[in-house]
Amino acid sequence: MTKRYFRLYDDMSSPERWVLDDTLDPQGKPVGARLYLNAVPIRFEGRLRVPILHPGSPLDFSFADSGDFPVVTEKVASTLAELAPDDVQLYPVEVDSRPEPYFLVNVARLVKCIDDETSEEVLYWTPEDDRPDKLGQYRSVGGMRIDLSKVGDAKVFRTWGYPKALLVAEDVKESLERTGATGLEFTEVTGPSPISDEERAYKRKCRELQEPPPAARRAAWKTLGRLDTLAVAPRGGSDALPAYHLDWAILHREAGRILLVSEGLSDPFIATMEPSVGFGLELALETERTELPLDKFALPDSIELERSWWPHKLLRRVVEQVAVHEHVREGAKAGLLVLEVAGDEMPAALVSKEGRVGVLLGLESRKLPRDFPTPFGDVRLVTVKALLPAELEYVVKRGAEGPPELARRFAQTGEEHVSSADRKAVV
Repeated sequence: MTKRYFRLYDDMSSPERWVLDDTLDPQGKPVGARLYLNAVPIRFEGRLRVPILHPGSPLDFSFADSGDFPVVTEKVASTLAELAPDDVQLYPVEVDSRPEPYFLVNVARLVKCIDDETSEEVLYWTPEDDRPDKLGQYRSVGGMRIDLSKVGDAKVFRTWGYPKALLVAEDVKESLERTGATGLEFTEVTGPSPISDEERAYKRKCRELQEPPPAARRAAWKTLGRLDTLAVAPRGGSDALPAYHLDWAILHREAGRILLVSEGLSDPFIATMEPSVGFGLELALETERTELPLDKFALPDSIELERSWWPHKLLRRVVEQVAVHEHVREGAKAGLLVLEVAGDEMPAALVSKEGRVGVLLGLESRKLPRDFPTPFGDVRLVTVKALLPAELEYVVKRGAEGPPELARRFAQTGEEHVSSADRKAVV
């Protein structure tokens, strides 16, 4: 009989369920780093404690420590100890406000068994991700399938290179289900592949087409400043974009400035599945760090793109115009272009009496390149400069002569492309 294995999840379907926090030792210190995947059991003087992060209905099986450790009742712990004694370590824990005994489960057994060819999709950490500690491991695994010939006698184990996945043998699954334990959810990782050979070939072609441009962009960004790998930037999506998605890069520059760059306008068109530079441009907006809502920082050396950060809001609105209107993007690539976008939730100093914010696209900068290379061709880096109302009125009145003259005056300030809501107009 062919063996079957299942990925064990924490059932999150009930909105009334509890959520557990990080496990603490008797001194109140987190134990996760000491225990996780540690093959040698650790002895603690005293009982471990698991706080409840969100009160709700208790479960027999639920994850603590952001998914690193299952916390289980006695009936689940007994089943695991009986069927997989060599694969699990059980630590008695006290769960706040609960009188019954609980156990923290450390599954330290790693098995290198993920089948890349039959899984729906696997992505690896690469040098461009700036995570040398994860290089060569799996970044994500969709529709996981495992190679049975590599599992051996393991009953409960984590997958090498992707340890967040917790797998159990079929007899363990059935025994756990017979206990009536709550909180368990299983997905099979053996048997036929979840997708056809044709679908897999299509996904592989998509990866081959979509992976080179982001890597090339990130390589270009790193020459312009320090890439903020901790930044929290909300991703976007639209049918008007070449590959239907939009991302952002944040760079820390000299003099404490921040450069925000779009990522997605130069992706190949996913509809045609052919190599290209998409719209052939990306947008860049540089600003002073003082423009950031510093009181909202979780970390002093990273940026969270809150909705209140107007440079991100402004650049997002310009991206929308570029993606939808061909004459806008072609004008921006060809030279200087004045554009107006909605001024709601923008600094009052930037908003015209008509409720709009003006921007000047395509300013040449002595500190930013005009183009950058990608495997599918060069891409134009188009600067976005926020205009003060007086400057917007100036260029509108002067027609074709306005943008070049305004650009000349910006160049004289030495900060030609830098956007700020706290500066004097050049007109």
